[in-house]
Amino acid sequence: MKIREFLKSVQQRLVTCTPDDTLEAAAKLLHANGIGAMPVCNMATAMVGIISERDLVRSFATQTGDLRNTRVRDIMTTRVITCGPDDNMHAAQELMRKNRFRHLPVVEAGRVLGILSIRDTLALRLQESELEINVLRDVV
Repeated sequence: MKIREFLKSVQQRLVTCTPDDTLEAAAKLLHANGIGAMPVCNMATAMVGIISERDLVRSFATQTGDLRNTRVRDIMTTRVITCGPDDNMHAAQELMRKNRFRHLPVVEAGRVLGILSIRDTLALRLQESELEINVLRDVV
């Protein structure tokens, strides 16, 4: 399945923050939306990084002082690996596995269209496997 098709089927609402947001604001956005990561975009809506729960935990574990007012730009991941909407879900899953991360932004022409999680790709794999089992069961 193409990523574009998957994003249409789930009707994902993209949540983003800016580099100038505080870690407290970013954490509240992640929590309120039940997500583990979100793109960091500048005012021109271009992605400049990504922030994840893992980034927040790492900063609280390694830095001292009151981090609630630290800015997202200070801890976000700036070298972001992305995929395109015409890539397939299996390739996206392999990209996440190979690079050991759980969230993959989908970008087209510099604009973030959505974000995939490893859970998304695994759910699709499970659905495909169940369909294949049912077809094989019908054949037998």
